[in-house]
Amino acid sequence: MSAVTPLEHARAGLDSCVHCGFCLQACPTYLALEDENDSPRGRLVLMRAVLDGRVAIDDADVATHLSRCLGCRGCESACPSGVPYGHLLEAAREQLAAVRPLPLVARVILWVFARKPVLRVALWFGRMARDTGIAAELARLPGALGFPFAMLASTAREPARPWTPRAAPTRATVATLDGCVMEGLFTDVNRATERVLAENGYALCAAPGQQCCGALHVHAGDAASARTLARANIAAFEASGAEFVASNSAGCGAMMKEYGQLLADEPQWRDRARAFSAKVRDASELLAAAGPRAGATVPRRITYDAPCHLEHAQKAGGPALQVLAAIPGLEHTVLDDRDQCCGSAGIFNLIEPNVSELVLSAKMRCIAATQAPMVATGNPGCLMQIGAGLVRDGRGAVARHPIELLDESYARQER
Repeated sequence: MSAVTPLEHARAGLDSCVHCGFCLQACPTYLALEDENDSPRGRLVLMRAVLDGRVAIDDADVATHLSRCLGCRGCESACPSGVPYGHLLEAAREQLAAVRPLPLVARVILWVFARKPVLRVALWFGRMARDTGIAAELARLPGALGFPFAMLASTAREPARPWTPRAAPTRATVATLDGCVMEGLFTDVNRATERVLAENGYALCAAPGQQCCGALHVHAGDAASARTLARANIAAFEASGAEFVASNSAGCGAMMKEYGQLLADEPQWRDRARAFSAKVRDASELLAAAGPRAGATVPRRITYDAPCHLEHAQKAGGPALQVLAAIPGLEHTVLDDRDQCCGSAGIFNLIEPNVSELVLSAKMRCIAATQAPMVATGNPGCLMQIGAGLVRDGRGAVARHPIELLDESYARQER
């Protein structure tokens, strides 16, 4: 008897689609390309055809339309039938990757992210390109040639004002996920996250041995690598003894909250994975639960873009807005289509740059309409994607993590 394929394993989710079409207007690639095959409903029809044997999984059109999906899961929020589209997409891509290798650039990136020492070296070179100004110069190159350098340039930060948390640790113990890109390119945001959690009464625990969360791998179809990384993270955070695991990266948080499903077929890890996932919180969720404590006035005008994997995958969009609302003096202009994807989607912007640019262009028009000099968003991919768009449009606007603003509020108060 042949092994059950990933799509066969996910058949129940596929059966729940009633083809109503509510997902169409929630899909950035459908809106950009105007092709039913590049909508959630169209892709589900392709998956069904593969499952029923009417179309081969390695058919070129199947690969094209599955690869063009951002995996933003906006369709899940719009779906009245509760179709688990994200998990179906991952199953289809896992099955596709077994017969059709990923593009070379994707394979190289995933290989690097699965090997922490190699990743550290790669991110060191990224920081050097940013800090020496090379990235800003190369960002002027046209199209997809310059965009990765614009992403790097957008991660530059002025040194944060130093301040020391003074609150007593009266709340739960928390271990934070360092993250790959967050620790490598947004180091100051990680330190700010630790400070504001401590200032709101959380006791921080170290979790040595943690790895990449595996989100990039599972989204690309490399579920085997994602499971290996998940096991390592579960063991590392278990050893920390923390009551909660906090992430300031929406994509990483969503992945870790789904370790229970990722390892559901492994008896030795299933229960541990579910227990671990139950402890995972976005940092904004913990801060919202604590208040958060108000700091000094921050006289800034911002708009907020909701990271897809916070809004649609974690269903936790509210806490980030609560954090921003708690900062005195902050003027928030609401962004049209703030729940639509910006086009980053992990490594999507590197392997499907043309589609990514179409999606980002729609986002940038909405941002420009707000005339806000700062865009707040809580995911490294979104910060770099939107940040690159802002670098290239030359208006002088910047992208920042909401926690950076709360950290600034506390720093101003101490001063």
